[in-house]
Amino acid sequence: MSTSNPVNLLDFDVDGLVAWFAGLGEKPFRARQVMRWMHHEGCDDFDAMTDVAKSLRAKLKEIAVIRPPVPVRDSISIDGTRKWLLDVGNANAVETVFIPETNRGTLCVSSQAGCALDCAFCSTGKQGFNRNLSAAEIIGQLWLANKLLGAARGDPNEQAADLEAGEKDNGRIISNVVMMGMGEPLANFDNVVTALRLMLDDHAYGLSRRRVTVSTSGIVPAMDRLRDECPVALAVSLHASNDALRDRLVPINQKYPLRELMAACQRYLERAPRDFVTFEYVMLDGVNDSDAHARELVALVRDVPCKFNLIPFNPFPNSGFLRSPAERIRRFAGILIDAGIVTTTRKTRGDDVDAACGQLAGQVQDKTRRVVRLKQEMEIRR
Repeated sequence: MSTSNPVNLLDFDVDGLVAWFAGLGEKPFRARQVMRWMHHEGCDDFDAMTDVAKSLRAKLKEIAVIRPPVPVRDSISIDGTRKWLLDVGNANAVETVFIPETNRGTLCVSSQAGCALDCAFCSTGKQGFNRNLSAAEIIGQLWLANKLLGAARGDPNEQAADLEAGEKDNGRIISNVVMMGMGEPLANFDNVVTALRLMLDDHAYGLSRRRVTVSTSGIVPAMDRLRDECPVALAVSLHASNDALRDRLVPINQKYPLRELMAACQRYLERAPRDFVTFEYVMLDGVNDSDAHARELVALVRDVPCKFNLIPFNPFPNSGFLRSPAERIRRFAGILIDAGIVTTTRKTRGDDVDAACGQLAGQVQDKTRRVVRLKQEMEIRR
């Protein structure tokens, strides 16, 4: 192995690290020691791993690194929401958001630099797509957030005071992780699953499957794979009550229409850690927020145990959409609730630092050249 191209150990789940250490002639327990130092202690200095043999530490310094993405901007909202812009190389940056609440702390993690799915109401989708993030870049967001939040709040043993009794989850500031940042997680399946396994592994972060959520726009084959390989809580970006509307708002629907998506949700629930799917539904004024749309939704999900999370649209420049009025959202929710569907309306958090749902935009070198194509299309229309 060349010292000029060291291996980033954040790229490995425990099985992968055991195999890599075996290639060095080391026993499995050495891999687990290093895993705990990396993820439990947030350690990136091999010399500090005091129970690891000195000879192995010296070898690791020559051939390996523990390298998360580099933060280039750190923004804190008036409501305490914190957003980091992270450099992932080649002029690309992604965003990670921490949302503190009374009884939990949720980290919203990105899986891609940009997004290729082009959902009509999402600022990330409007900037195009560059590449998938590596497993190290995905789990590195959790690694880094733990370190930065710990440094900001003092001794990790004292951080449990920030969470209510019964929801401390061993005193972690970050008690929940949602794969709802930039990108479509299931379009980067292998790297996302490696990161998920680290989140769940007791040698790393030891989170409950119920506390880790993957959000997807509805890539049906990958939903089935996730169900079989690493079932965690599932959220589906629905946003429409019929195929014609969803084809326009969420273009992946043209490949996997609602009938197939609902069937995939039912299959997923056979192994899911929760007995329901969360449907996310952004509320767009005059587009998908009528009483008729609500009644269509009731019929659509009648065979899928679920709850709805209504998301007031968070505007961004040139989006072409407006947020549904509060009374319209209340009435829409009422129709779902009256039908026996648990329904909540998401409180907008961090919108003053563009950290709210749908606002993450990062900085991406657009390999799809979507911006150029859109400008060309506009010129043609003129």
